[in-house]
Amino acid sequence: MSPQDPASEKPQPDKAETVPGGESGSPTLSARSIALDLLDAVFRRRKPLDEALGEHAELDQLAPRDRQFVRALVTTTLRHMGQIDHALGQCLEKPLPARALLVRNILRLGAAQIMFLSTAPHAAVDTMVTLAAQRGETGFKGLINAVLRRISRDPGMFLASAPAGAVSLPDWLWQSWVKAYGVAKATQIATAHLYEPPLDFCCRRPAEAEYWAGQLHARLMPLPGTLRRPVASEGGDRLHQRVEDLPGYAEGAWWVQDMAAQIPARLLGNVAGHRVIDLCAAPGGKTAQLAAAGAQVTALDRSRPRLARVKENLERLRLHAELEVADAALWDRGRDFDAVLLDAPCSATGTIRRHPDVAWLKDPRDLAKLGATQDRLLDKAVSLLRPGGTLIYCTCSLQPEEGPARIEALLARHADLKRDRVHTEEVGGLFELISPAGDFRSLPSHLADQGGLDGFYAARILKAG
Repeated sequence: MSPQDPASEKPQPDKAETVPGGESGSPTLSARSIALDLLDAVFRRRKPLDEALGEHAELDQLAPRDRQFVRALVTTTLRHMGQIDHALGQCLEKPLPARALLVRNILRLGAAQIMFLSTAPHAAVDTMVTLAAQRGETGFKGLINAVLRRISRDPGMFLASAPAGAVSLPDWLWQSWVKAYGVAKATQIATAHLYEPPLDFCCRRPAEAEYWAGQLHARLMPLPGTLRRPVASEGGDRLHQRVEDLPGYAEGAWWVQDMAAQIPARLLGNVAGHRVIDLCAAPGGKTAQLAAAGAQVTALDRSRPRLARVKENLERLRLHAELEVADAALWDRGRDFDAVLLDAPCSATGTIRRHPDVAWLKDPRDLAKLGATQDRLLDKAVSLLRPGGTLIYCTCSLQPEEGPARIEALLARHADLKRDRVHTEEVGGLFELISPAGDFRSLPSHLADQGGLDGFYAARILKAG
């Protein structure tokens, strides 16, 4: 689907996503072959890209530069697939047969290199033709060569002719956003996904934020203790330094967490000395927030490997929480918590700008299943909460079915619960992040001039005392 946007707001090629290539230092054919495997994993096997990256046996054998290229190539292809598929459609006299998904993905990878990654055209074309032969698609070598050479002659023309706001977005998802937010906002959301997001940090000690902003070449954000490091420097150079090598990492001075993702835990207010349970803790940013604020934290997650990473991060940050591998819906080893934080499993459509594969891994059937899971977890959360306690429910989803609809259903089931409105000062003074019902709702298009936000929803619920 290609949502329509005013012509004056037509996205331009994201030069921040440039990875050096060309005559010298061009990424290897094996890197491009791995990129093809990863794209195939997303579309054919519906596997999350991060999972596919972690499982690919040959990825670690590449040089660091080539590993960076693989990730950039796949994410760029997914992020700009609306524009890429439009360009391919203009060059193909007739559609590719359904069985030729591998060929289509080879064409997509080639076009992404030419249109967005500034790879030398002959390197992009020749390697894609060779890759097709290696994968048994010799009969399509001529077509791949012709299509990619045509795009390489004037990639700017193909970009200019693409519908404004063309994005990697299934029609059902686009229609759901139009219904929820209207055409204008849905278009702004979709357009925000065309650009690589910046890196946000949550400082363990908010009072040190200004110091670490200088060390990290980051800016102070409206939310206290939050920093943002841009994708590129003022000179246009990419700032893709490993997070582990950045100042303050080894000292445990901060952790990476989008500004929007930091808000739900803050809605609990002063939790110093309070017993708080984080029901779905991984990847651990909210657990770290609670522990840093002085709460006595119990953190659950059903994934042992993911909880192990939470433990490692807490140790680096010199923070403590009681960690337990458990299905939160079945856990029954404690009661009467002062507060419950439920960051529920969801479709994650609010994170597409960071994980462009998400758009292609979900369908409407998933929403019904996830909604049932969210309801079970909400009822469990209520049962663990003491009278007078506070529940925060949040999801990184843009879908109303996973946000306000779940809260309305919860309030209908439990007469002893009531919604507690979020106040502007709790969200960095950004009144646009508060819904008419008084809940927190961020969109990728919010703070667009500063790099945007992940899409998040959170509601604060009080239990009668």
